[in-house]
Amino acid sequence: MDGEEPEAVEKGTMAARGSWASSDAVRASMRANKSRDTKPELALRRAVHARGLRYRVAARPIKELRRTADLVFTKARVAVFLDGCFWHGCPEHHTVAVRNGGYWASKVERNRTRDVDTDRRLAEAGWTVVRVWEHEDPVQAATRVEKSVAEARRTQQRRTATPPERPQSPETD
Repeated sequence: MDGEEPEAVEKGTMAARGSWASSDAVRASMRANKSRDTKPELALRRAVHARGLRYRVAARPIKELRRTADLVFTKARVAVFLDGCFWHGCPEHHTVAVRNGGYWASKVERNRTRDVDTDRRLAEAGWTVVRVWEHEDPVQAATRVEKSVAEARRTQQRRTATPPERPQSPETD
């Protein structure tokens, strides 16, 4: 090869860099994506906060489960996830990646599968899950969150207000 690098290495491909990105520019762009405090998330948090609700941000609803919700109402046991249209495959706005389409299609499918698993596990643990798409109006989404939290609190109050029934023991003569 007379000291020349193959074309793939020259262009900085995945094999050359050991990266998942199809180019250095794509890698830089993807690394710039924030995992929290995005514009849609901040808008939702402001709208929920304006309704007087207080919550934890980017917290694990269940410590053993390595997944974080965007908003967590610990006492009410409500977890809110704000899903990005591209990353979670929004039926209205998801676009197919132009480059490395197979990788991204697989990634989105894994995200969807993980979302379903997360919802199931949280429900089994007694949590209410609210999923919000990034394109949704934050005020309308905040209304859904508020209703879910209020319903969860009412359910908890009913459980604590009525003592559990005790089995009746047979009377002896």
